[in-house]
Amino acid sequence: MADHGLDGLIYGHFGDGCVHVRIDFPFSAEPGRYRPFVVAAAQLVGKYGGSMSGEHGDGRARGELLPYMYSPEAIDTMAAVKAVFDPGNLFNPGVLVDPRPVDADLRVPQARPLRTGLGFAYPHDDGDLSVAVHRCTGVGKCRADTTASGGVMCPSFLATKDEKDSTRGRARVLQELANGTLVHGFGSAELASSLDLCLSCKGCSSDCPAGVDMATYKAEVLHQRYRRRLRPAAHYSLGWLPRWAALAARAPRLANALLRNRPLSAAAKRLGGIDTRRPLPPFAASGFRDWFERRPAPASQAPKTPRAPVLLWVDTFTEHFAPEVGQAAVRVLEAAGYAVQLTGQPVCCGLTWISTGQLDGARRQLRRSVAALDAAVRAGTPIVGLEPSCTAVLRGEITELLPGDPRAAQVRAATRTLAELLAATPGWAPPDLDGVAAVAQPHCHQHAVMGWQPDAALLARAGAKVDAVGGCCGLAGNFGVERGHYDVSVAVAETALLPAVRHAPPGAVVLADGFSCRTQLDQLAHVSGIHLAQLLASHLEDQR
Repeated sequence: MADHGLDGLIYGHFGDGCVHVRIDFPFSAEPGRYRPFVVAAAQLVGKYGGSMSGEHGDGRARGELLPYMYSPEAIDTMAAVKAVFDPGNLFNPGVLVDPRPVDADLRVPQARPLRTGLGFAYPHDDGDLSVAVHRCTGVGKCRADTTASGGVMCPSFLATKDEKDSTRGRARVLQELANGTLVHGFGSAELASSLDLCLSCKGCSSDCPAGVDMATYKAEVLHQRYRRRLRPAAHYSLGWLPRWAALAARAPRLANALLRNRPLSAAAKRLGGIDTRRPLPPFAASGFRDWFERRPAPASQAPKTPRAPVLLWVDTFTEHFAPEVGQAAVRVLEAAGYAVQLTGQPVCCGLTWISTGQLDGARRQLRRSVAALDAAVRAGTPIVGLEPSCTAVLRGEITELLPGDPRAAQVRAATRTLAELLAATPGWAPPDLDGVAAVAQPHCHQHAVMGWQPDAALLARAGAKVDAVGGCCGLAGNFGVERGHYDVSVAVAETALLPAVRHAPPGAVVLADGFSCRTQLDQLAHVSGIHLAQLLASHLEDQR
């Protein structure tokens, strides 16, 4: 490696003499440097009586190198055996006998750059979607069930057991898109079929050893495919959910009455691309902001000590569907000594626009958000998110969608989960949860972007006994609501979440910070999940 100006990470089964190495070949810039190194390495290995094959066979990457390991007579014998059993050369042509050159079929050099007009910035992949999708090297961890150890990816594969529904399978199709030989353009049927059952859970972005982020790639593909074109109905009904929720908030009782009317509800679902088996959650009778403005001013615990300000990010789900979560969070934050603030006007992180690939719309939402948050951020006020998927946007996609706006990075740095903020609050102690048994469904986006460890540490510190479930709930925002996804959504829930709830001890609390997770639990298990804020608020001293 030193002789060829390369570097690599060496690992493997050293006791067995089996060495792996990840080498930084400059495939994109200088693909010609690959062949001289591989040939020199093969000569070196052959000199010491080593094997070209390792533990993964020979294949296209090793076939041409076998003469450095075997004698000409052995090579000729292999060819003769193949000629007897495969006279038509149908099986694995160009691999062991008359092999293709080792550098003939390299994916990255043959791929075209995908840089122009992208929705995301891809800062870790040189701004190139092609480089991003070639992160996948086929390790296949996405095919393993890691839910028992808290893993998330790949929920669709665990449900269908079909390679095309694995992260690796989807990455291969995206690589063919970059290659342009088998998949032609973002509008190809193969690409649509491959990505259809991706839940956009983002589990792969943290669980994949190569950091493949299929949720981002799917959003990009949808953005490219439907930009300035008519979109599927679900993109308007579910992708614009914050708009419809704000409209319904003007007359929530009327909206709920219409949703309870079976003919009208069925018609709305058909027109909106929603599965008829999926109940629609009711709108809150009164939004969180209305409650916040009407509530009495909190009594000061220490008159001479000013309360530290904190800005509570009011997402669409907390505002219009679950205001009780926001109310509980306010009680917990005020009990911890904070003065809770809200943005002057309702703002949105653009999550539903992102998941449906409406990235221009998502950018508009985020620009309004960073403008509304600017004063608080400049004042050093932390931002606390309650809905994990929305918080993850402020901690992740915001800088990918607004790469040139310094305010985006500032918002990202200022955003915290509730557990993160409380854990960093001087002198704060959690309420006593000794004797509380809980099953917890960490939200996929929180697992991938922020991590659930601060929540687990807080609950352990409070004395709760928590069984954290791996995998995804299966609803995953708009995925489980869209027509054609219901069966897979249920199958994903059956992978880990629903069995864990069924086997929970009597009286156990089910913790689920995500609105989608709580909705799935309510509809499939008839269990009411609660947010961490609600659990903490219910055990505050003044409520005992």
